[in-house]
Amino acid sequence: MGIVSLCLVLYFWLDSVGGTCSQISALSCDDCLQLGPQCAWCTLQNFTDFFPVDERCDTPEALLQKGCSGEFVEFPVTNVKVLKDQGLGKNSGHTNVSYIAPQKMRLQLRPGSQLTFQIQVQQPKDHPVDIYYLMDLSASMFDDLKKIKDLGSTLSKEMANLTSKFRLGFGSFVEKPVLPFIKITREELANPCRSFDLECLPTFGYRHLLSLTSSTDRFNEIISKQQISANIDIPEGGFDAIMQAAVCGDRIGWRNDSMKLLVFVSDADSHFGMDSKMSGIVVPNDGECHLDGNNEYSMTAHLEYPTLGQLVDKLVENNILLIFAVTKDQKENYENYASLIPGATVGVLASDSRNILELIMTSYKELRSEIDLEVLGNTEGLQMSFTALCQDGTITPGHKNCTNVKAGDVVSFNVTVEIKGCLGGPRRFSLRPVGFQDALEIELESQCVCSCHQTPETNSSFCSRGRGALECGECVCDPGFVGPKCECTESQDQVSDCRANEGAEVCSGQGECFCGQCVCLPSSFGRVYGPYCECDNFSCLRFRGELCGGHGECDCGECVCDSGWMGEFCNCSTSNRSCVSSDGSVCSGRGRCVCGKCECSVPGASGKHCERCPTCGDICSIHRSCAECFLKAKEPSDECAVKCSSLHTAVSNSTDFEESRAAPCTLQSEESCLLSFSLVASDHGSIIYNPKLYDCSEPPNAPLIALGVCMSVLIIGIALLVIWKFLVSVHDRKEVAKFEAEKAKAKWQSGTNPLFRSSTSTFKNVTYKSTGQQKSDVSLGR
Repeated sequence: MGIVSLCLVLYFWLDSVGGTCSQISALSCDDCLQLGPQCAWCTLQNFTDFFPVDERCDTPEALLQKGCSGEFVEFPVTNVKVLKDQGLGKNSGHTNVSYIAPQKMRLQLRPGSQLTFQIQVQQPKDHPVDIYYLMDLSASMFDDLKKIKDLGSTLSKEMANLTSKFRLGFGSFVEKPVLPFIKITREELANPCRSFDLECLPTFGYRHLLSLTSSTDRFNEIISKQQISANIDIPEGGFDAIMQAAVCGDRIGWRNDSMKLLVFVSDADSHFGMDSKMSGIVVPNDGECHLDGNNEYSMTAHLEYPTLGQLVDKLVENNILLIFAVTKDQKENYENYASLIPGATVGVLASDSRNILELIMTSYKELRSEIDLEVLGNTEGLQMSFTALCQDGTITPGHKNCTNVKAGDVVSFNVTVEIKGCLGGPRRFSLRPVGFQDALEIELESQCVCSCHQTPETNSSFCSRGRGALECGECVCDPGFVGPKCECTESQDQVSDCRANEGAEVCSGQGECFCGQCVCLPSSFGRVYGPYCECDNFSCLRFRGELCGGHGECDCGECVCDSGWMGEFCNCSTSNRSCVSSDGSVCSGRGRCVCGKCECSVPGASGKHCERCPTCGDICSIHRSCAECFLKAKEPSDECAVKCSSLHTAVSNSTDFEESRAAPCTLQSEESCLLSFSLVASDHGSIIYNPKLYDCSEPPNAPLIALGVCMSVLIIGIALLVIWKFLVSVHDRKEVAKFEAEKAKAKWQSGTNPLFRSSTSTFKNVTYKSTGQQKSDVSLGR
């Protein structure tokens, strides 16, 4: 028993200091390797006499501490093996010149591990160059044909300064000869330019006119014979032509070891993808060569335009670099295309192509001055990163290209490969500089199988006299036998010992039963343990996505909280510091602190610290009745006790409290006095101390108030009488003045009675005439 106890103590100590590999149970060597690149397996036969089966998987250091010597530790390491490396360029001394080194390697990686290796690339000094000139021959390119009649000669002279192995080829394109891209009347089919009073060739899709040749005279002769054609819409069928020029390598004459340049010349955009559906052509482009005996694209009226993705695949597959020579108004369109095509460049073409030679030379030098790696093949499940070590000494992580490279310069790239899990089989891919024919071929294997499985000891005596095979230090039992050494037979009685109770799952559904004991299965979530595999360290409650709120450990489905935390989720702090309001009270005296947060108990109270309560006033007003009661009463009364106990408040005249904890209150009392006291927060409520009343007003003087009222009434009465007398006097004066004014208006004589009328009348006899005599008056009395 002493040895067993010592072994158990040793086991638990090693478990506490061991690596992460032992945290997840692994029952086989293969399972152990997949847990991580740091895990190893012990193949020692008697290892399980002192440790469980899953303890065979641990870090190499931990296994050595457990007593497993190095010869019994299965620990495959990540490695790289170079299969072919013949050096760079002509300096290698080999007949087959290569501009990338090494040329072939094999990588073996553990899941989760990284491997970094370096490759070198040399810019060739006299590299063969093939240029295929692909020209738009629509009517708008009429003046361009005249400008390039001597292009072959001038281009050959310029390229002679850069390479002695230069060849030229030529092809042309217009458009698919179908509606609605052309007119299909008999006259228009024969001469698409008749509406402009010109003679031109019938519309065609793509024609290969000259295979790659070193004869510049032949190139110039072919160009001099070309005639334009025409179509209706502005975009052309240029992508059809690019596809055929890329895939018809035998007809074009591309060399395997050359830099293949395809110069695309046009002044219009190109149709692609499903544009041909408007003409009823619905068969997708198959990416195959369809040149007939006359070197014309025979499927132009039967296959759709290629998609941009198809063009990229074929150009990369055939290692062809594309140079777009287009007019200024089409530059933006073709720059968008070039951004998706590896190695493609765009140059602005003059309206009559007079600058085509300069454009080709500039694009060629730009391509020769840059080395850019591309990845080809099956890289699914891999993660790759690059670091460029350029010729000028600059080191650029995350980049796989170098610029300003001259002929003969050597640049290097560090390549890091990582796999996250086991691969279904070997992965084969290659790294190739854009425009180069040479490439580094890589074969990658994931190390997920232990080599000890390849040499099992069948019918081993270690496995209960031949009841199983010994593999990687453990027994693989024959059918009908179980146990670490196949010492048990499968029976219902033994299985029942692996159930927690009748009707329960065997080993709680999380393990396997061996000889009446549960061996818990590994879990990617954490550790499974217990006599019946009923416990784990990952099935506890979570709070905000964290197990046990991030403040505890999960033990058999229950959270064991850290110090200072409590609750089912370990999300409640035991401190009430976060509940103290600005006045120093706990939850403003209107609630209690639960799980570090205030739960308001006073109706109407709200806020983080229950500081808002429209219906209950502020914290000082709540305690006013208690303070006033104790100040009025000479001795403590039951009434005051009731008022204060309902508020969980105590009263004290002591001044021993800290001023920083005290919250001063000043209120108006019922007797118009100022009531002052201070509040101090405590775990049981608030404490009122040093209550005082001051600035109380004197009672009113009743006689003085009565005298004042009487005098006020008398003064008001006298004032009213004076006002009334003044108004009457003013009114009388106005009436007298009015009378005097009327009297002044009378105009009769004072000596004559206006009522007397005289009885005498005076008249003249108009019939009496007397010369020189005066008239006489006759008065008649009445």
